[in-house]
Amino acid sequence: MVNIMKMMKQAASMQKNMGALQAELAGRTVEFSSGGGMVTAVARGDGTLAELSIDPKVVDPADVEMLQDLVLAAVDGALKAARELAAAEMSKLTSGLGLEMPPM
Repeated sequence: MVNIMKMMKQAASMQKNMGALQAELAGRTVEFSSGGGMVTAVARGDGTLAELSIDPKVVDPADVEMLQDLVLAAVDGALKAARELAAAEMSKLTSGLGLEMPPM
C-alpha cells in the first residue's frame, strides 16, 4: 500500500511538472535556415511555427519550386529541432522512472 501511495504522489508531481514544462517549451524557440540563410523558420518548443523569413533575393517568379523547397526544408528543420528540444526536456523529467516518452 505504501508503494502505491508513493507512486501516486510521484505521478501527480510528474503531471504538475509536465504541465509547467509544456508551458516553458511554448516560450522557447529554435531556428533552422535553408538556402544559406535565405529562408529561416523559427519554431516554438511546443511544435508550432512562430516565424518564417524569406530573403527577397530568393523570390524568383520563374523558379517557384526552389522557393517552395527552401521553405519546406526550413520549416521541417525547425519543427524537427523543436521536437528534439521537447523530447530532451521531457526525458529529464522522466529519467529514473523507467518511462520512455513516445516520439512527437
